[in-house]
Amino acid sequence: MKINQENFVKELRRGNEKALLYVIDEYGGLLRSVIRRHLFALPDRQEECMNDVLLGIWNYSRDFDESRNTFQNWAAGVARYKSIDYLRKYKRELEQLSWEEVVISAEDEKLSAAVEQELSEEVGRMLDCLNETDKKLFLDIYGEDMDIEQVSRNTGMKKEVIYNRLSRGKKKIRQLFSRNGKEKSAYETQHL
Repeated sequence: MKINQENFVKELRRGNEKALLYVIDEYGGLLRSVIRRHLFALPDRQEECMNDVLLGIWNYSRDFDESRNTFQNWAAGVARYKSIDYLRKYKRELEQLSWEEVVISAEDEKLSAAVEQELSEEVGRMLDCLNETDKKLFLDIYGEDMDIEQVSRNTGMKKEVIYNRLSRGKKKIRQLFSRNGKEKSAYETQHL
């Protein structure tokens, strides 16, 4: 069977390897550019990330919903989130190295700062949909690892109110950044 634009998604879902080859041929450049954009400072991780992206597309092709997004956008979203996962993984690896095992050079510090900045920008974009109070709650609890008790004392809010605000914020973020990676426009974000 010849794989083409009309049948590749169906064949991918059936487990036809030729459909995956079609994805690589048609969307490989896009996927590589998304990965390079996020992992520009980690060229040695880009190929491994690309393999994980293709595996993700292969394993989760059933999750692609044609009515919600184009395959190109969905695949780019998979690449984006896998790249961010690689950044987080690299950051954790840097943090886990003991001071006795490694002397951090100026280049490593710059790389660490670039990774941190990329993650901060992504988090910032995700939290932009929240009001300032909720954004501060998210940053305190998830960014600074503060516990609910401490945040409650600092803000004067009851724990139940904090839990409710976090729950509503998570729901709003999920709606804006759906599973397939489609990010809504600024207009859609403001008019939810």
